[in-house]
Amino acid sequence: MNYPCLYAAPFGNITLIFDGQGNLLEVHLYGHPEHAPYPLPEAWRQKLDDYFSGRLKNFNHPASTHGTPFQQKVWQAIAEIPAGEVQTYQDIARRIGSHPRAVGSACGKNPLALVVPCHRVVAKQGLGGFSCKEGDALSIKRWLLKHEGINL
Repeated sequence: MNYPCLYAAPFGNITLIFDGQGNLLEVHLYGHPEHAPYPLPEAWRQKLDDYFSGRLKNFNHPASTHGTPFQQKVWQAIAEIPAGEVQTYQDIARRIGSHPRAVGSACGKNPLALVVPCHRVVAKQGLGGFSCKEGDALSIKRWLLKHEGINL
């Protein structure tokens, strides 16, 4: 059984989904209270509070193992981007021997948005995309980048 929990971020609610052992499975940068009835584990509440207050720069959380080997390779590369920096889809593609569109596709399937910071991946010229399934995804990406000191 999965346990969806809600966190009130400055830009709106975030849903975090945990398994029965407390392992983080998914992070969605939107959330509806009626779909997340379980209490957020205190350790994650503290991490998110620290991130949004500026005390925590990187979550240092492993990328999800729930994806193809290629997706996991991209997610690992994304996880290594430090706060306050961005890399382009092309930068990551060169590093892993791929194509920018394939990297963008894998970014869009990252189940741990924010924690594995796909918002730090941008287009060669401009913001690029951002997948969070609901709401104004690009405004959330801009907010997160600005919060980390990056203005695009």
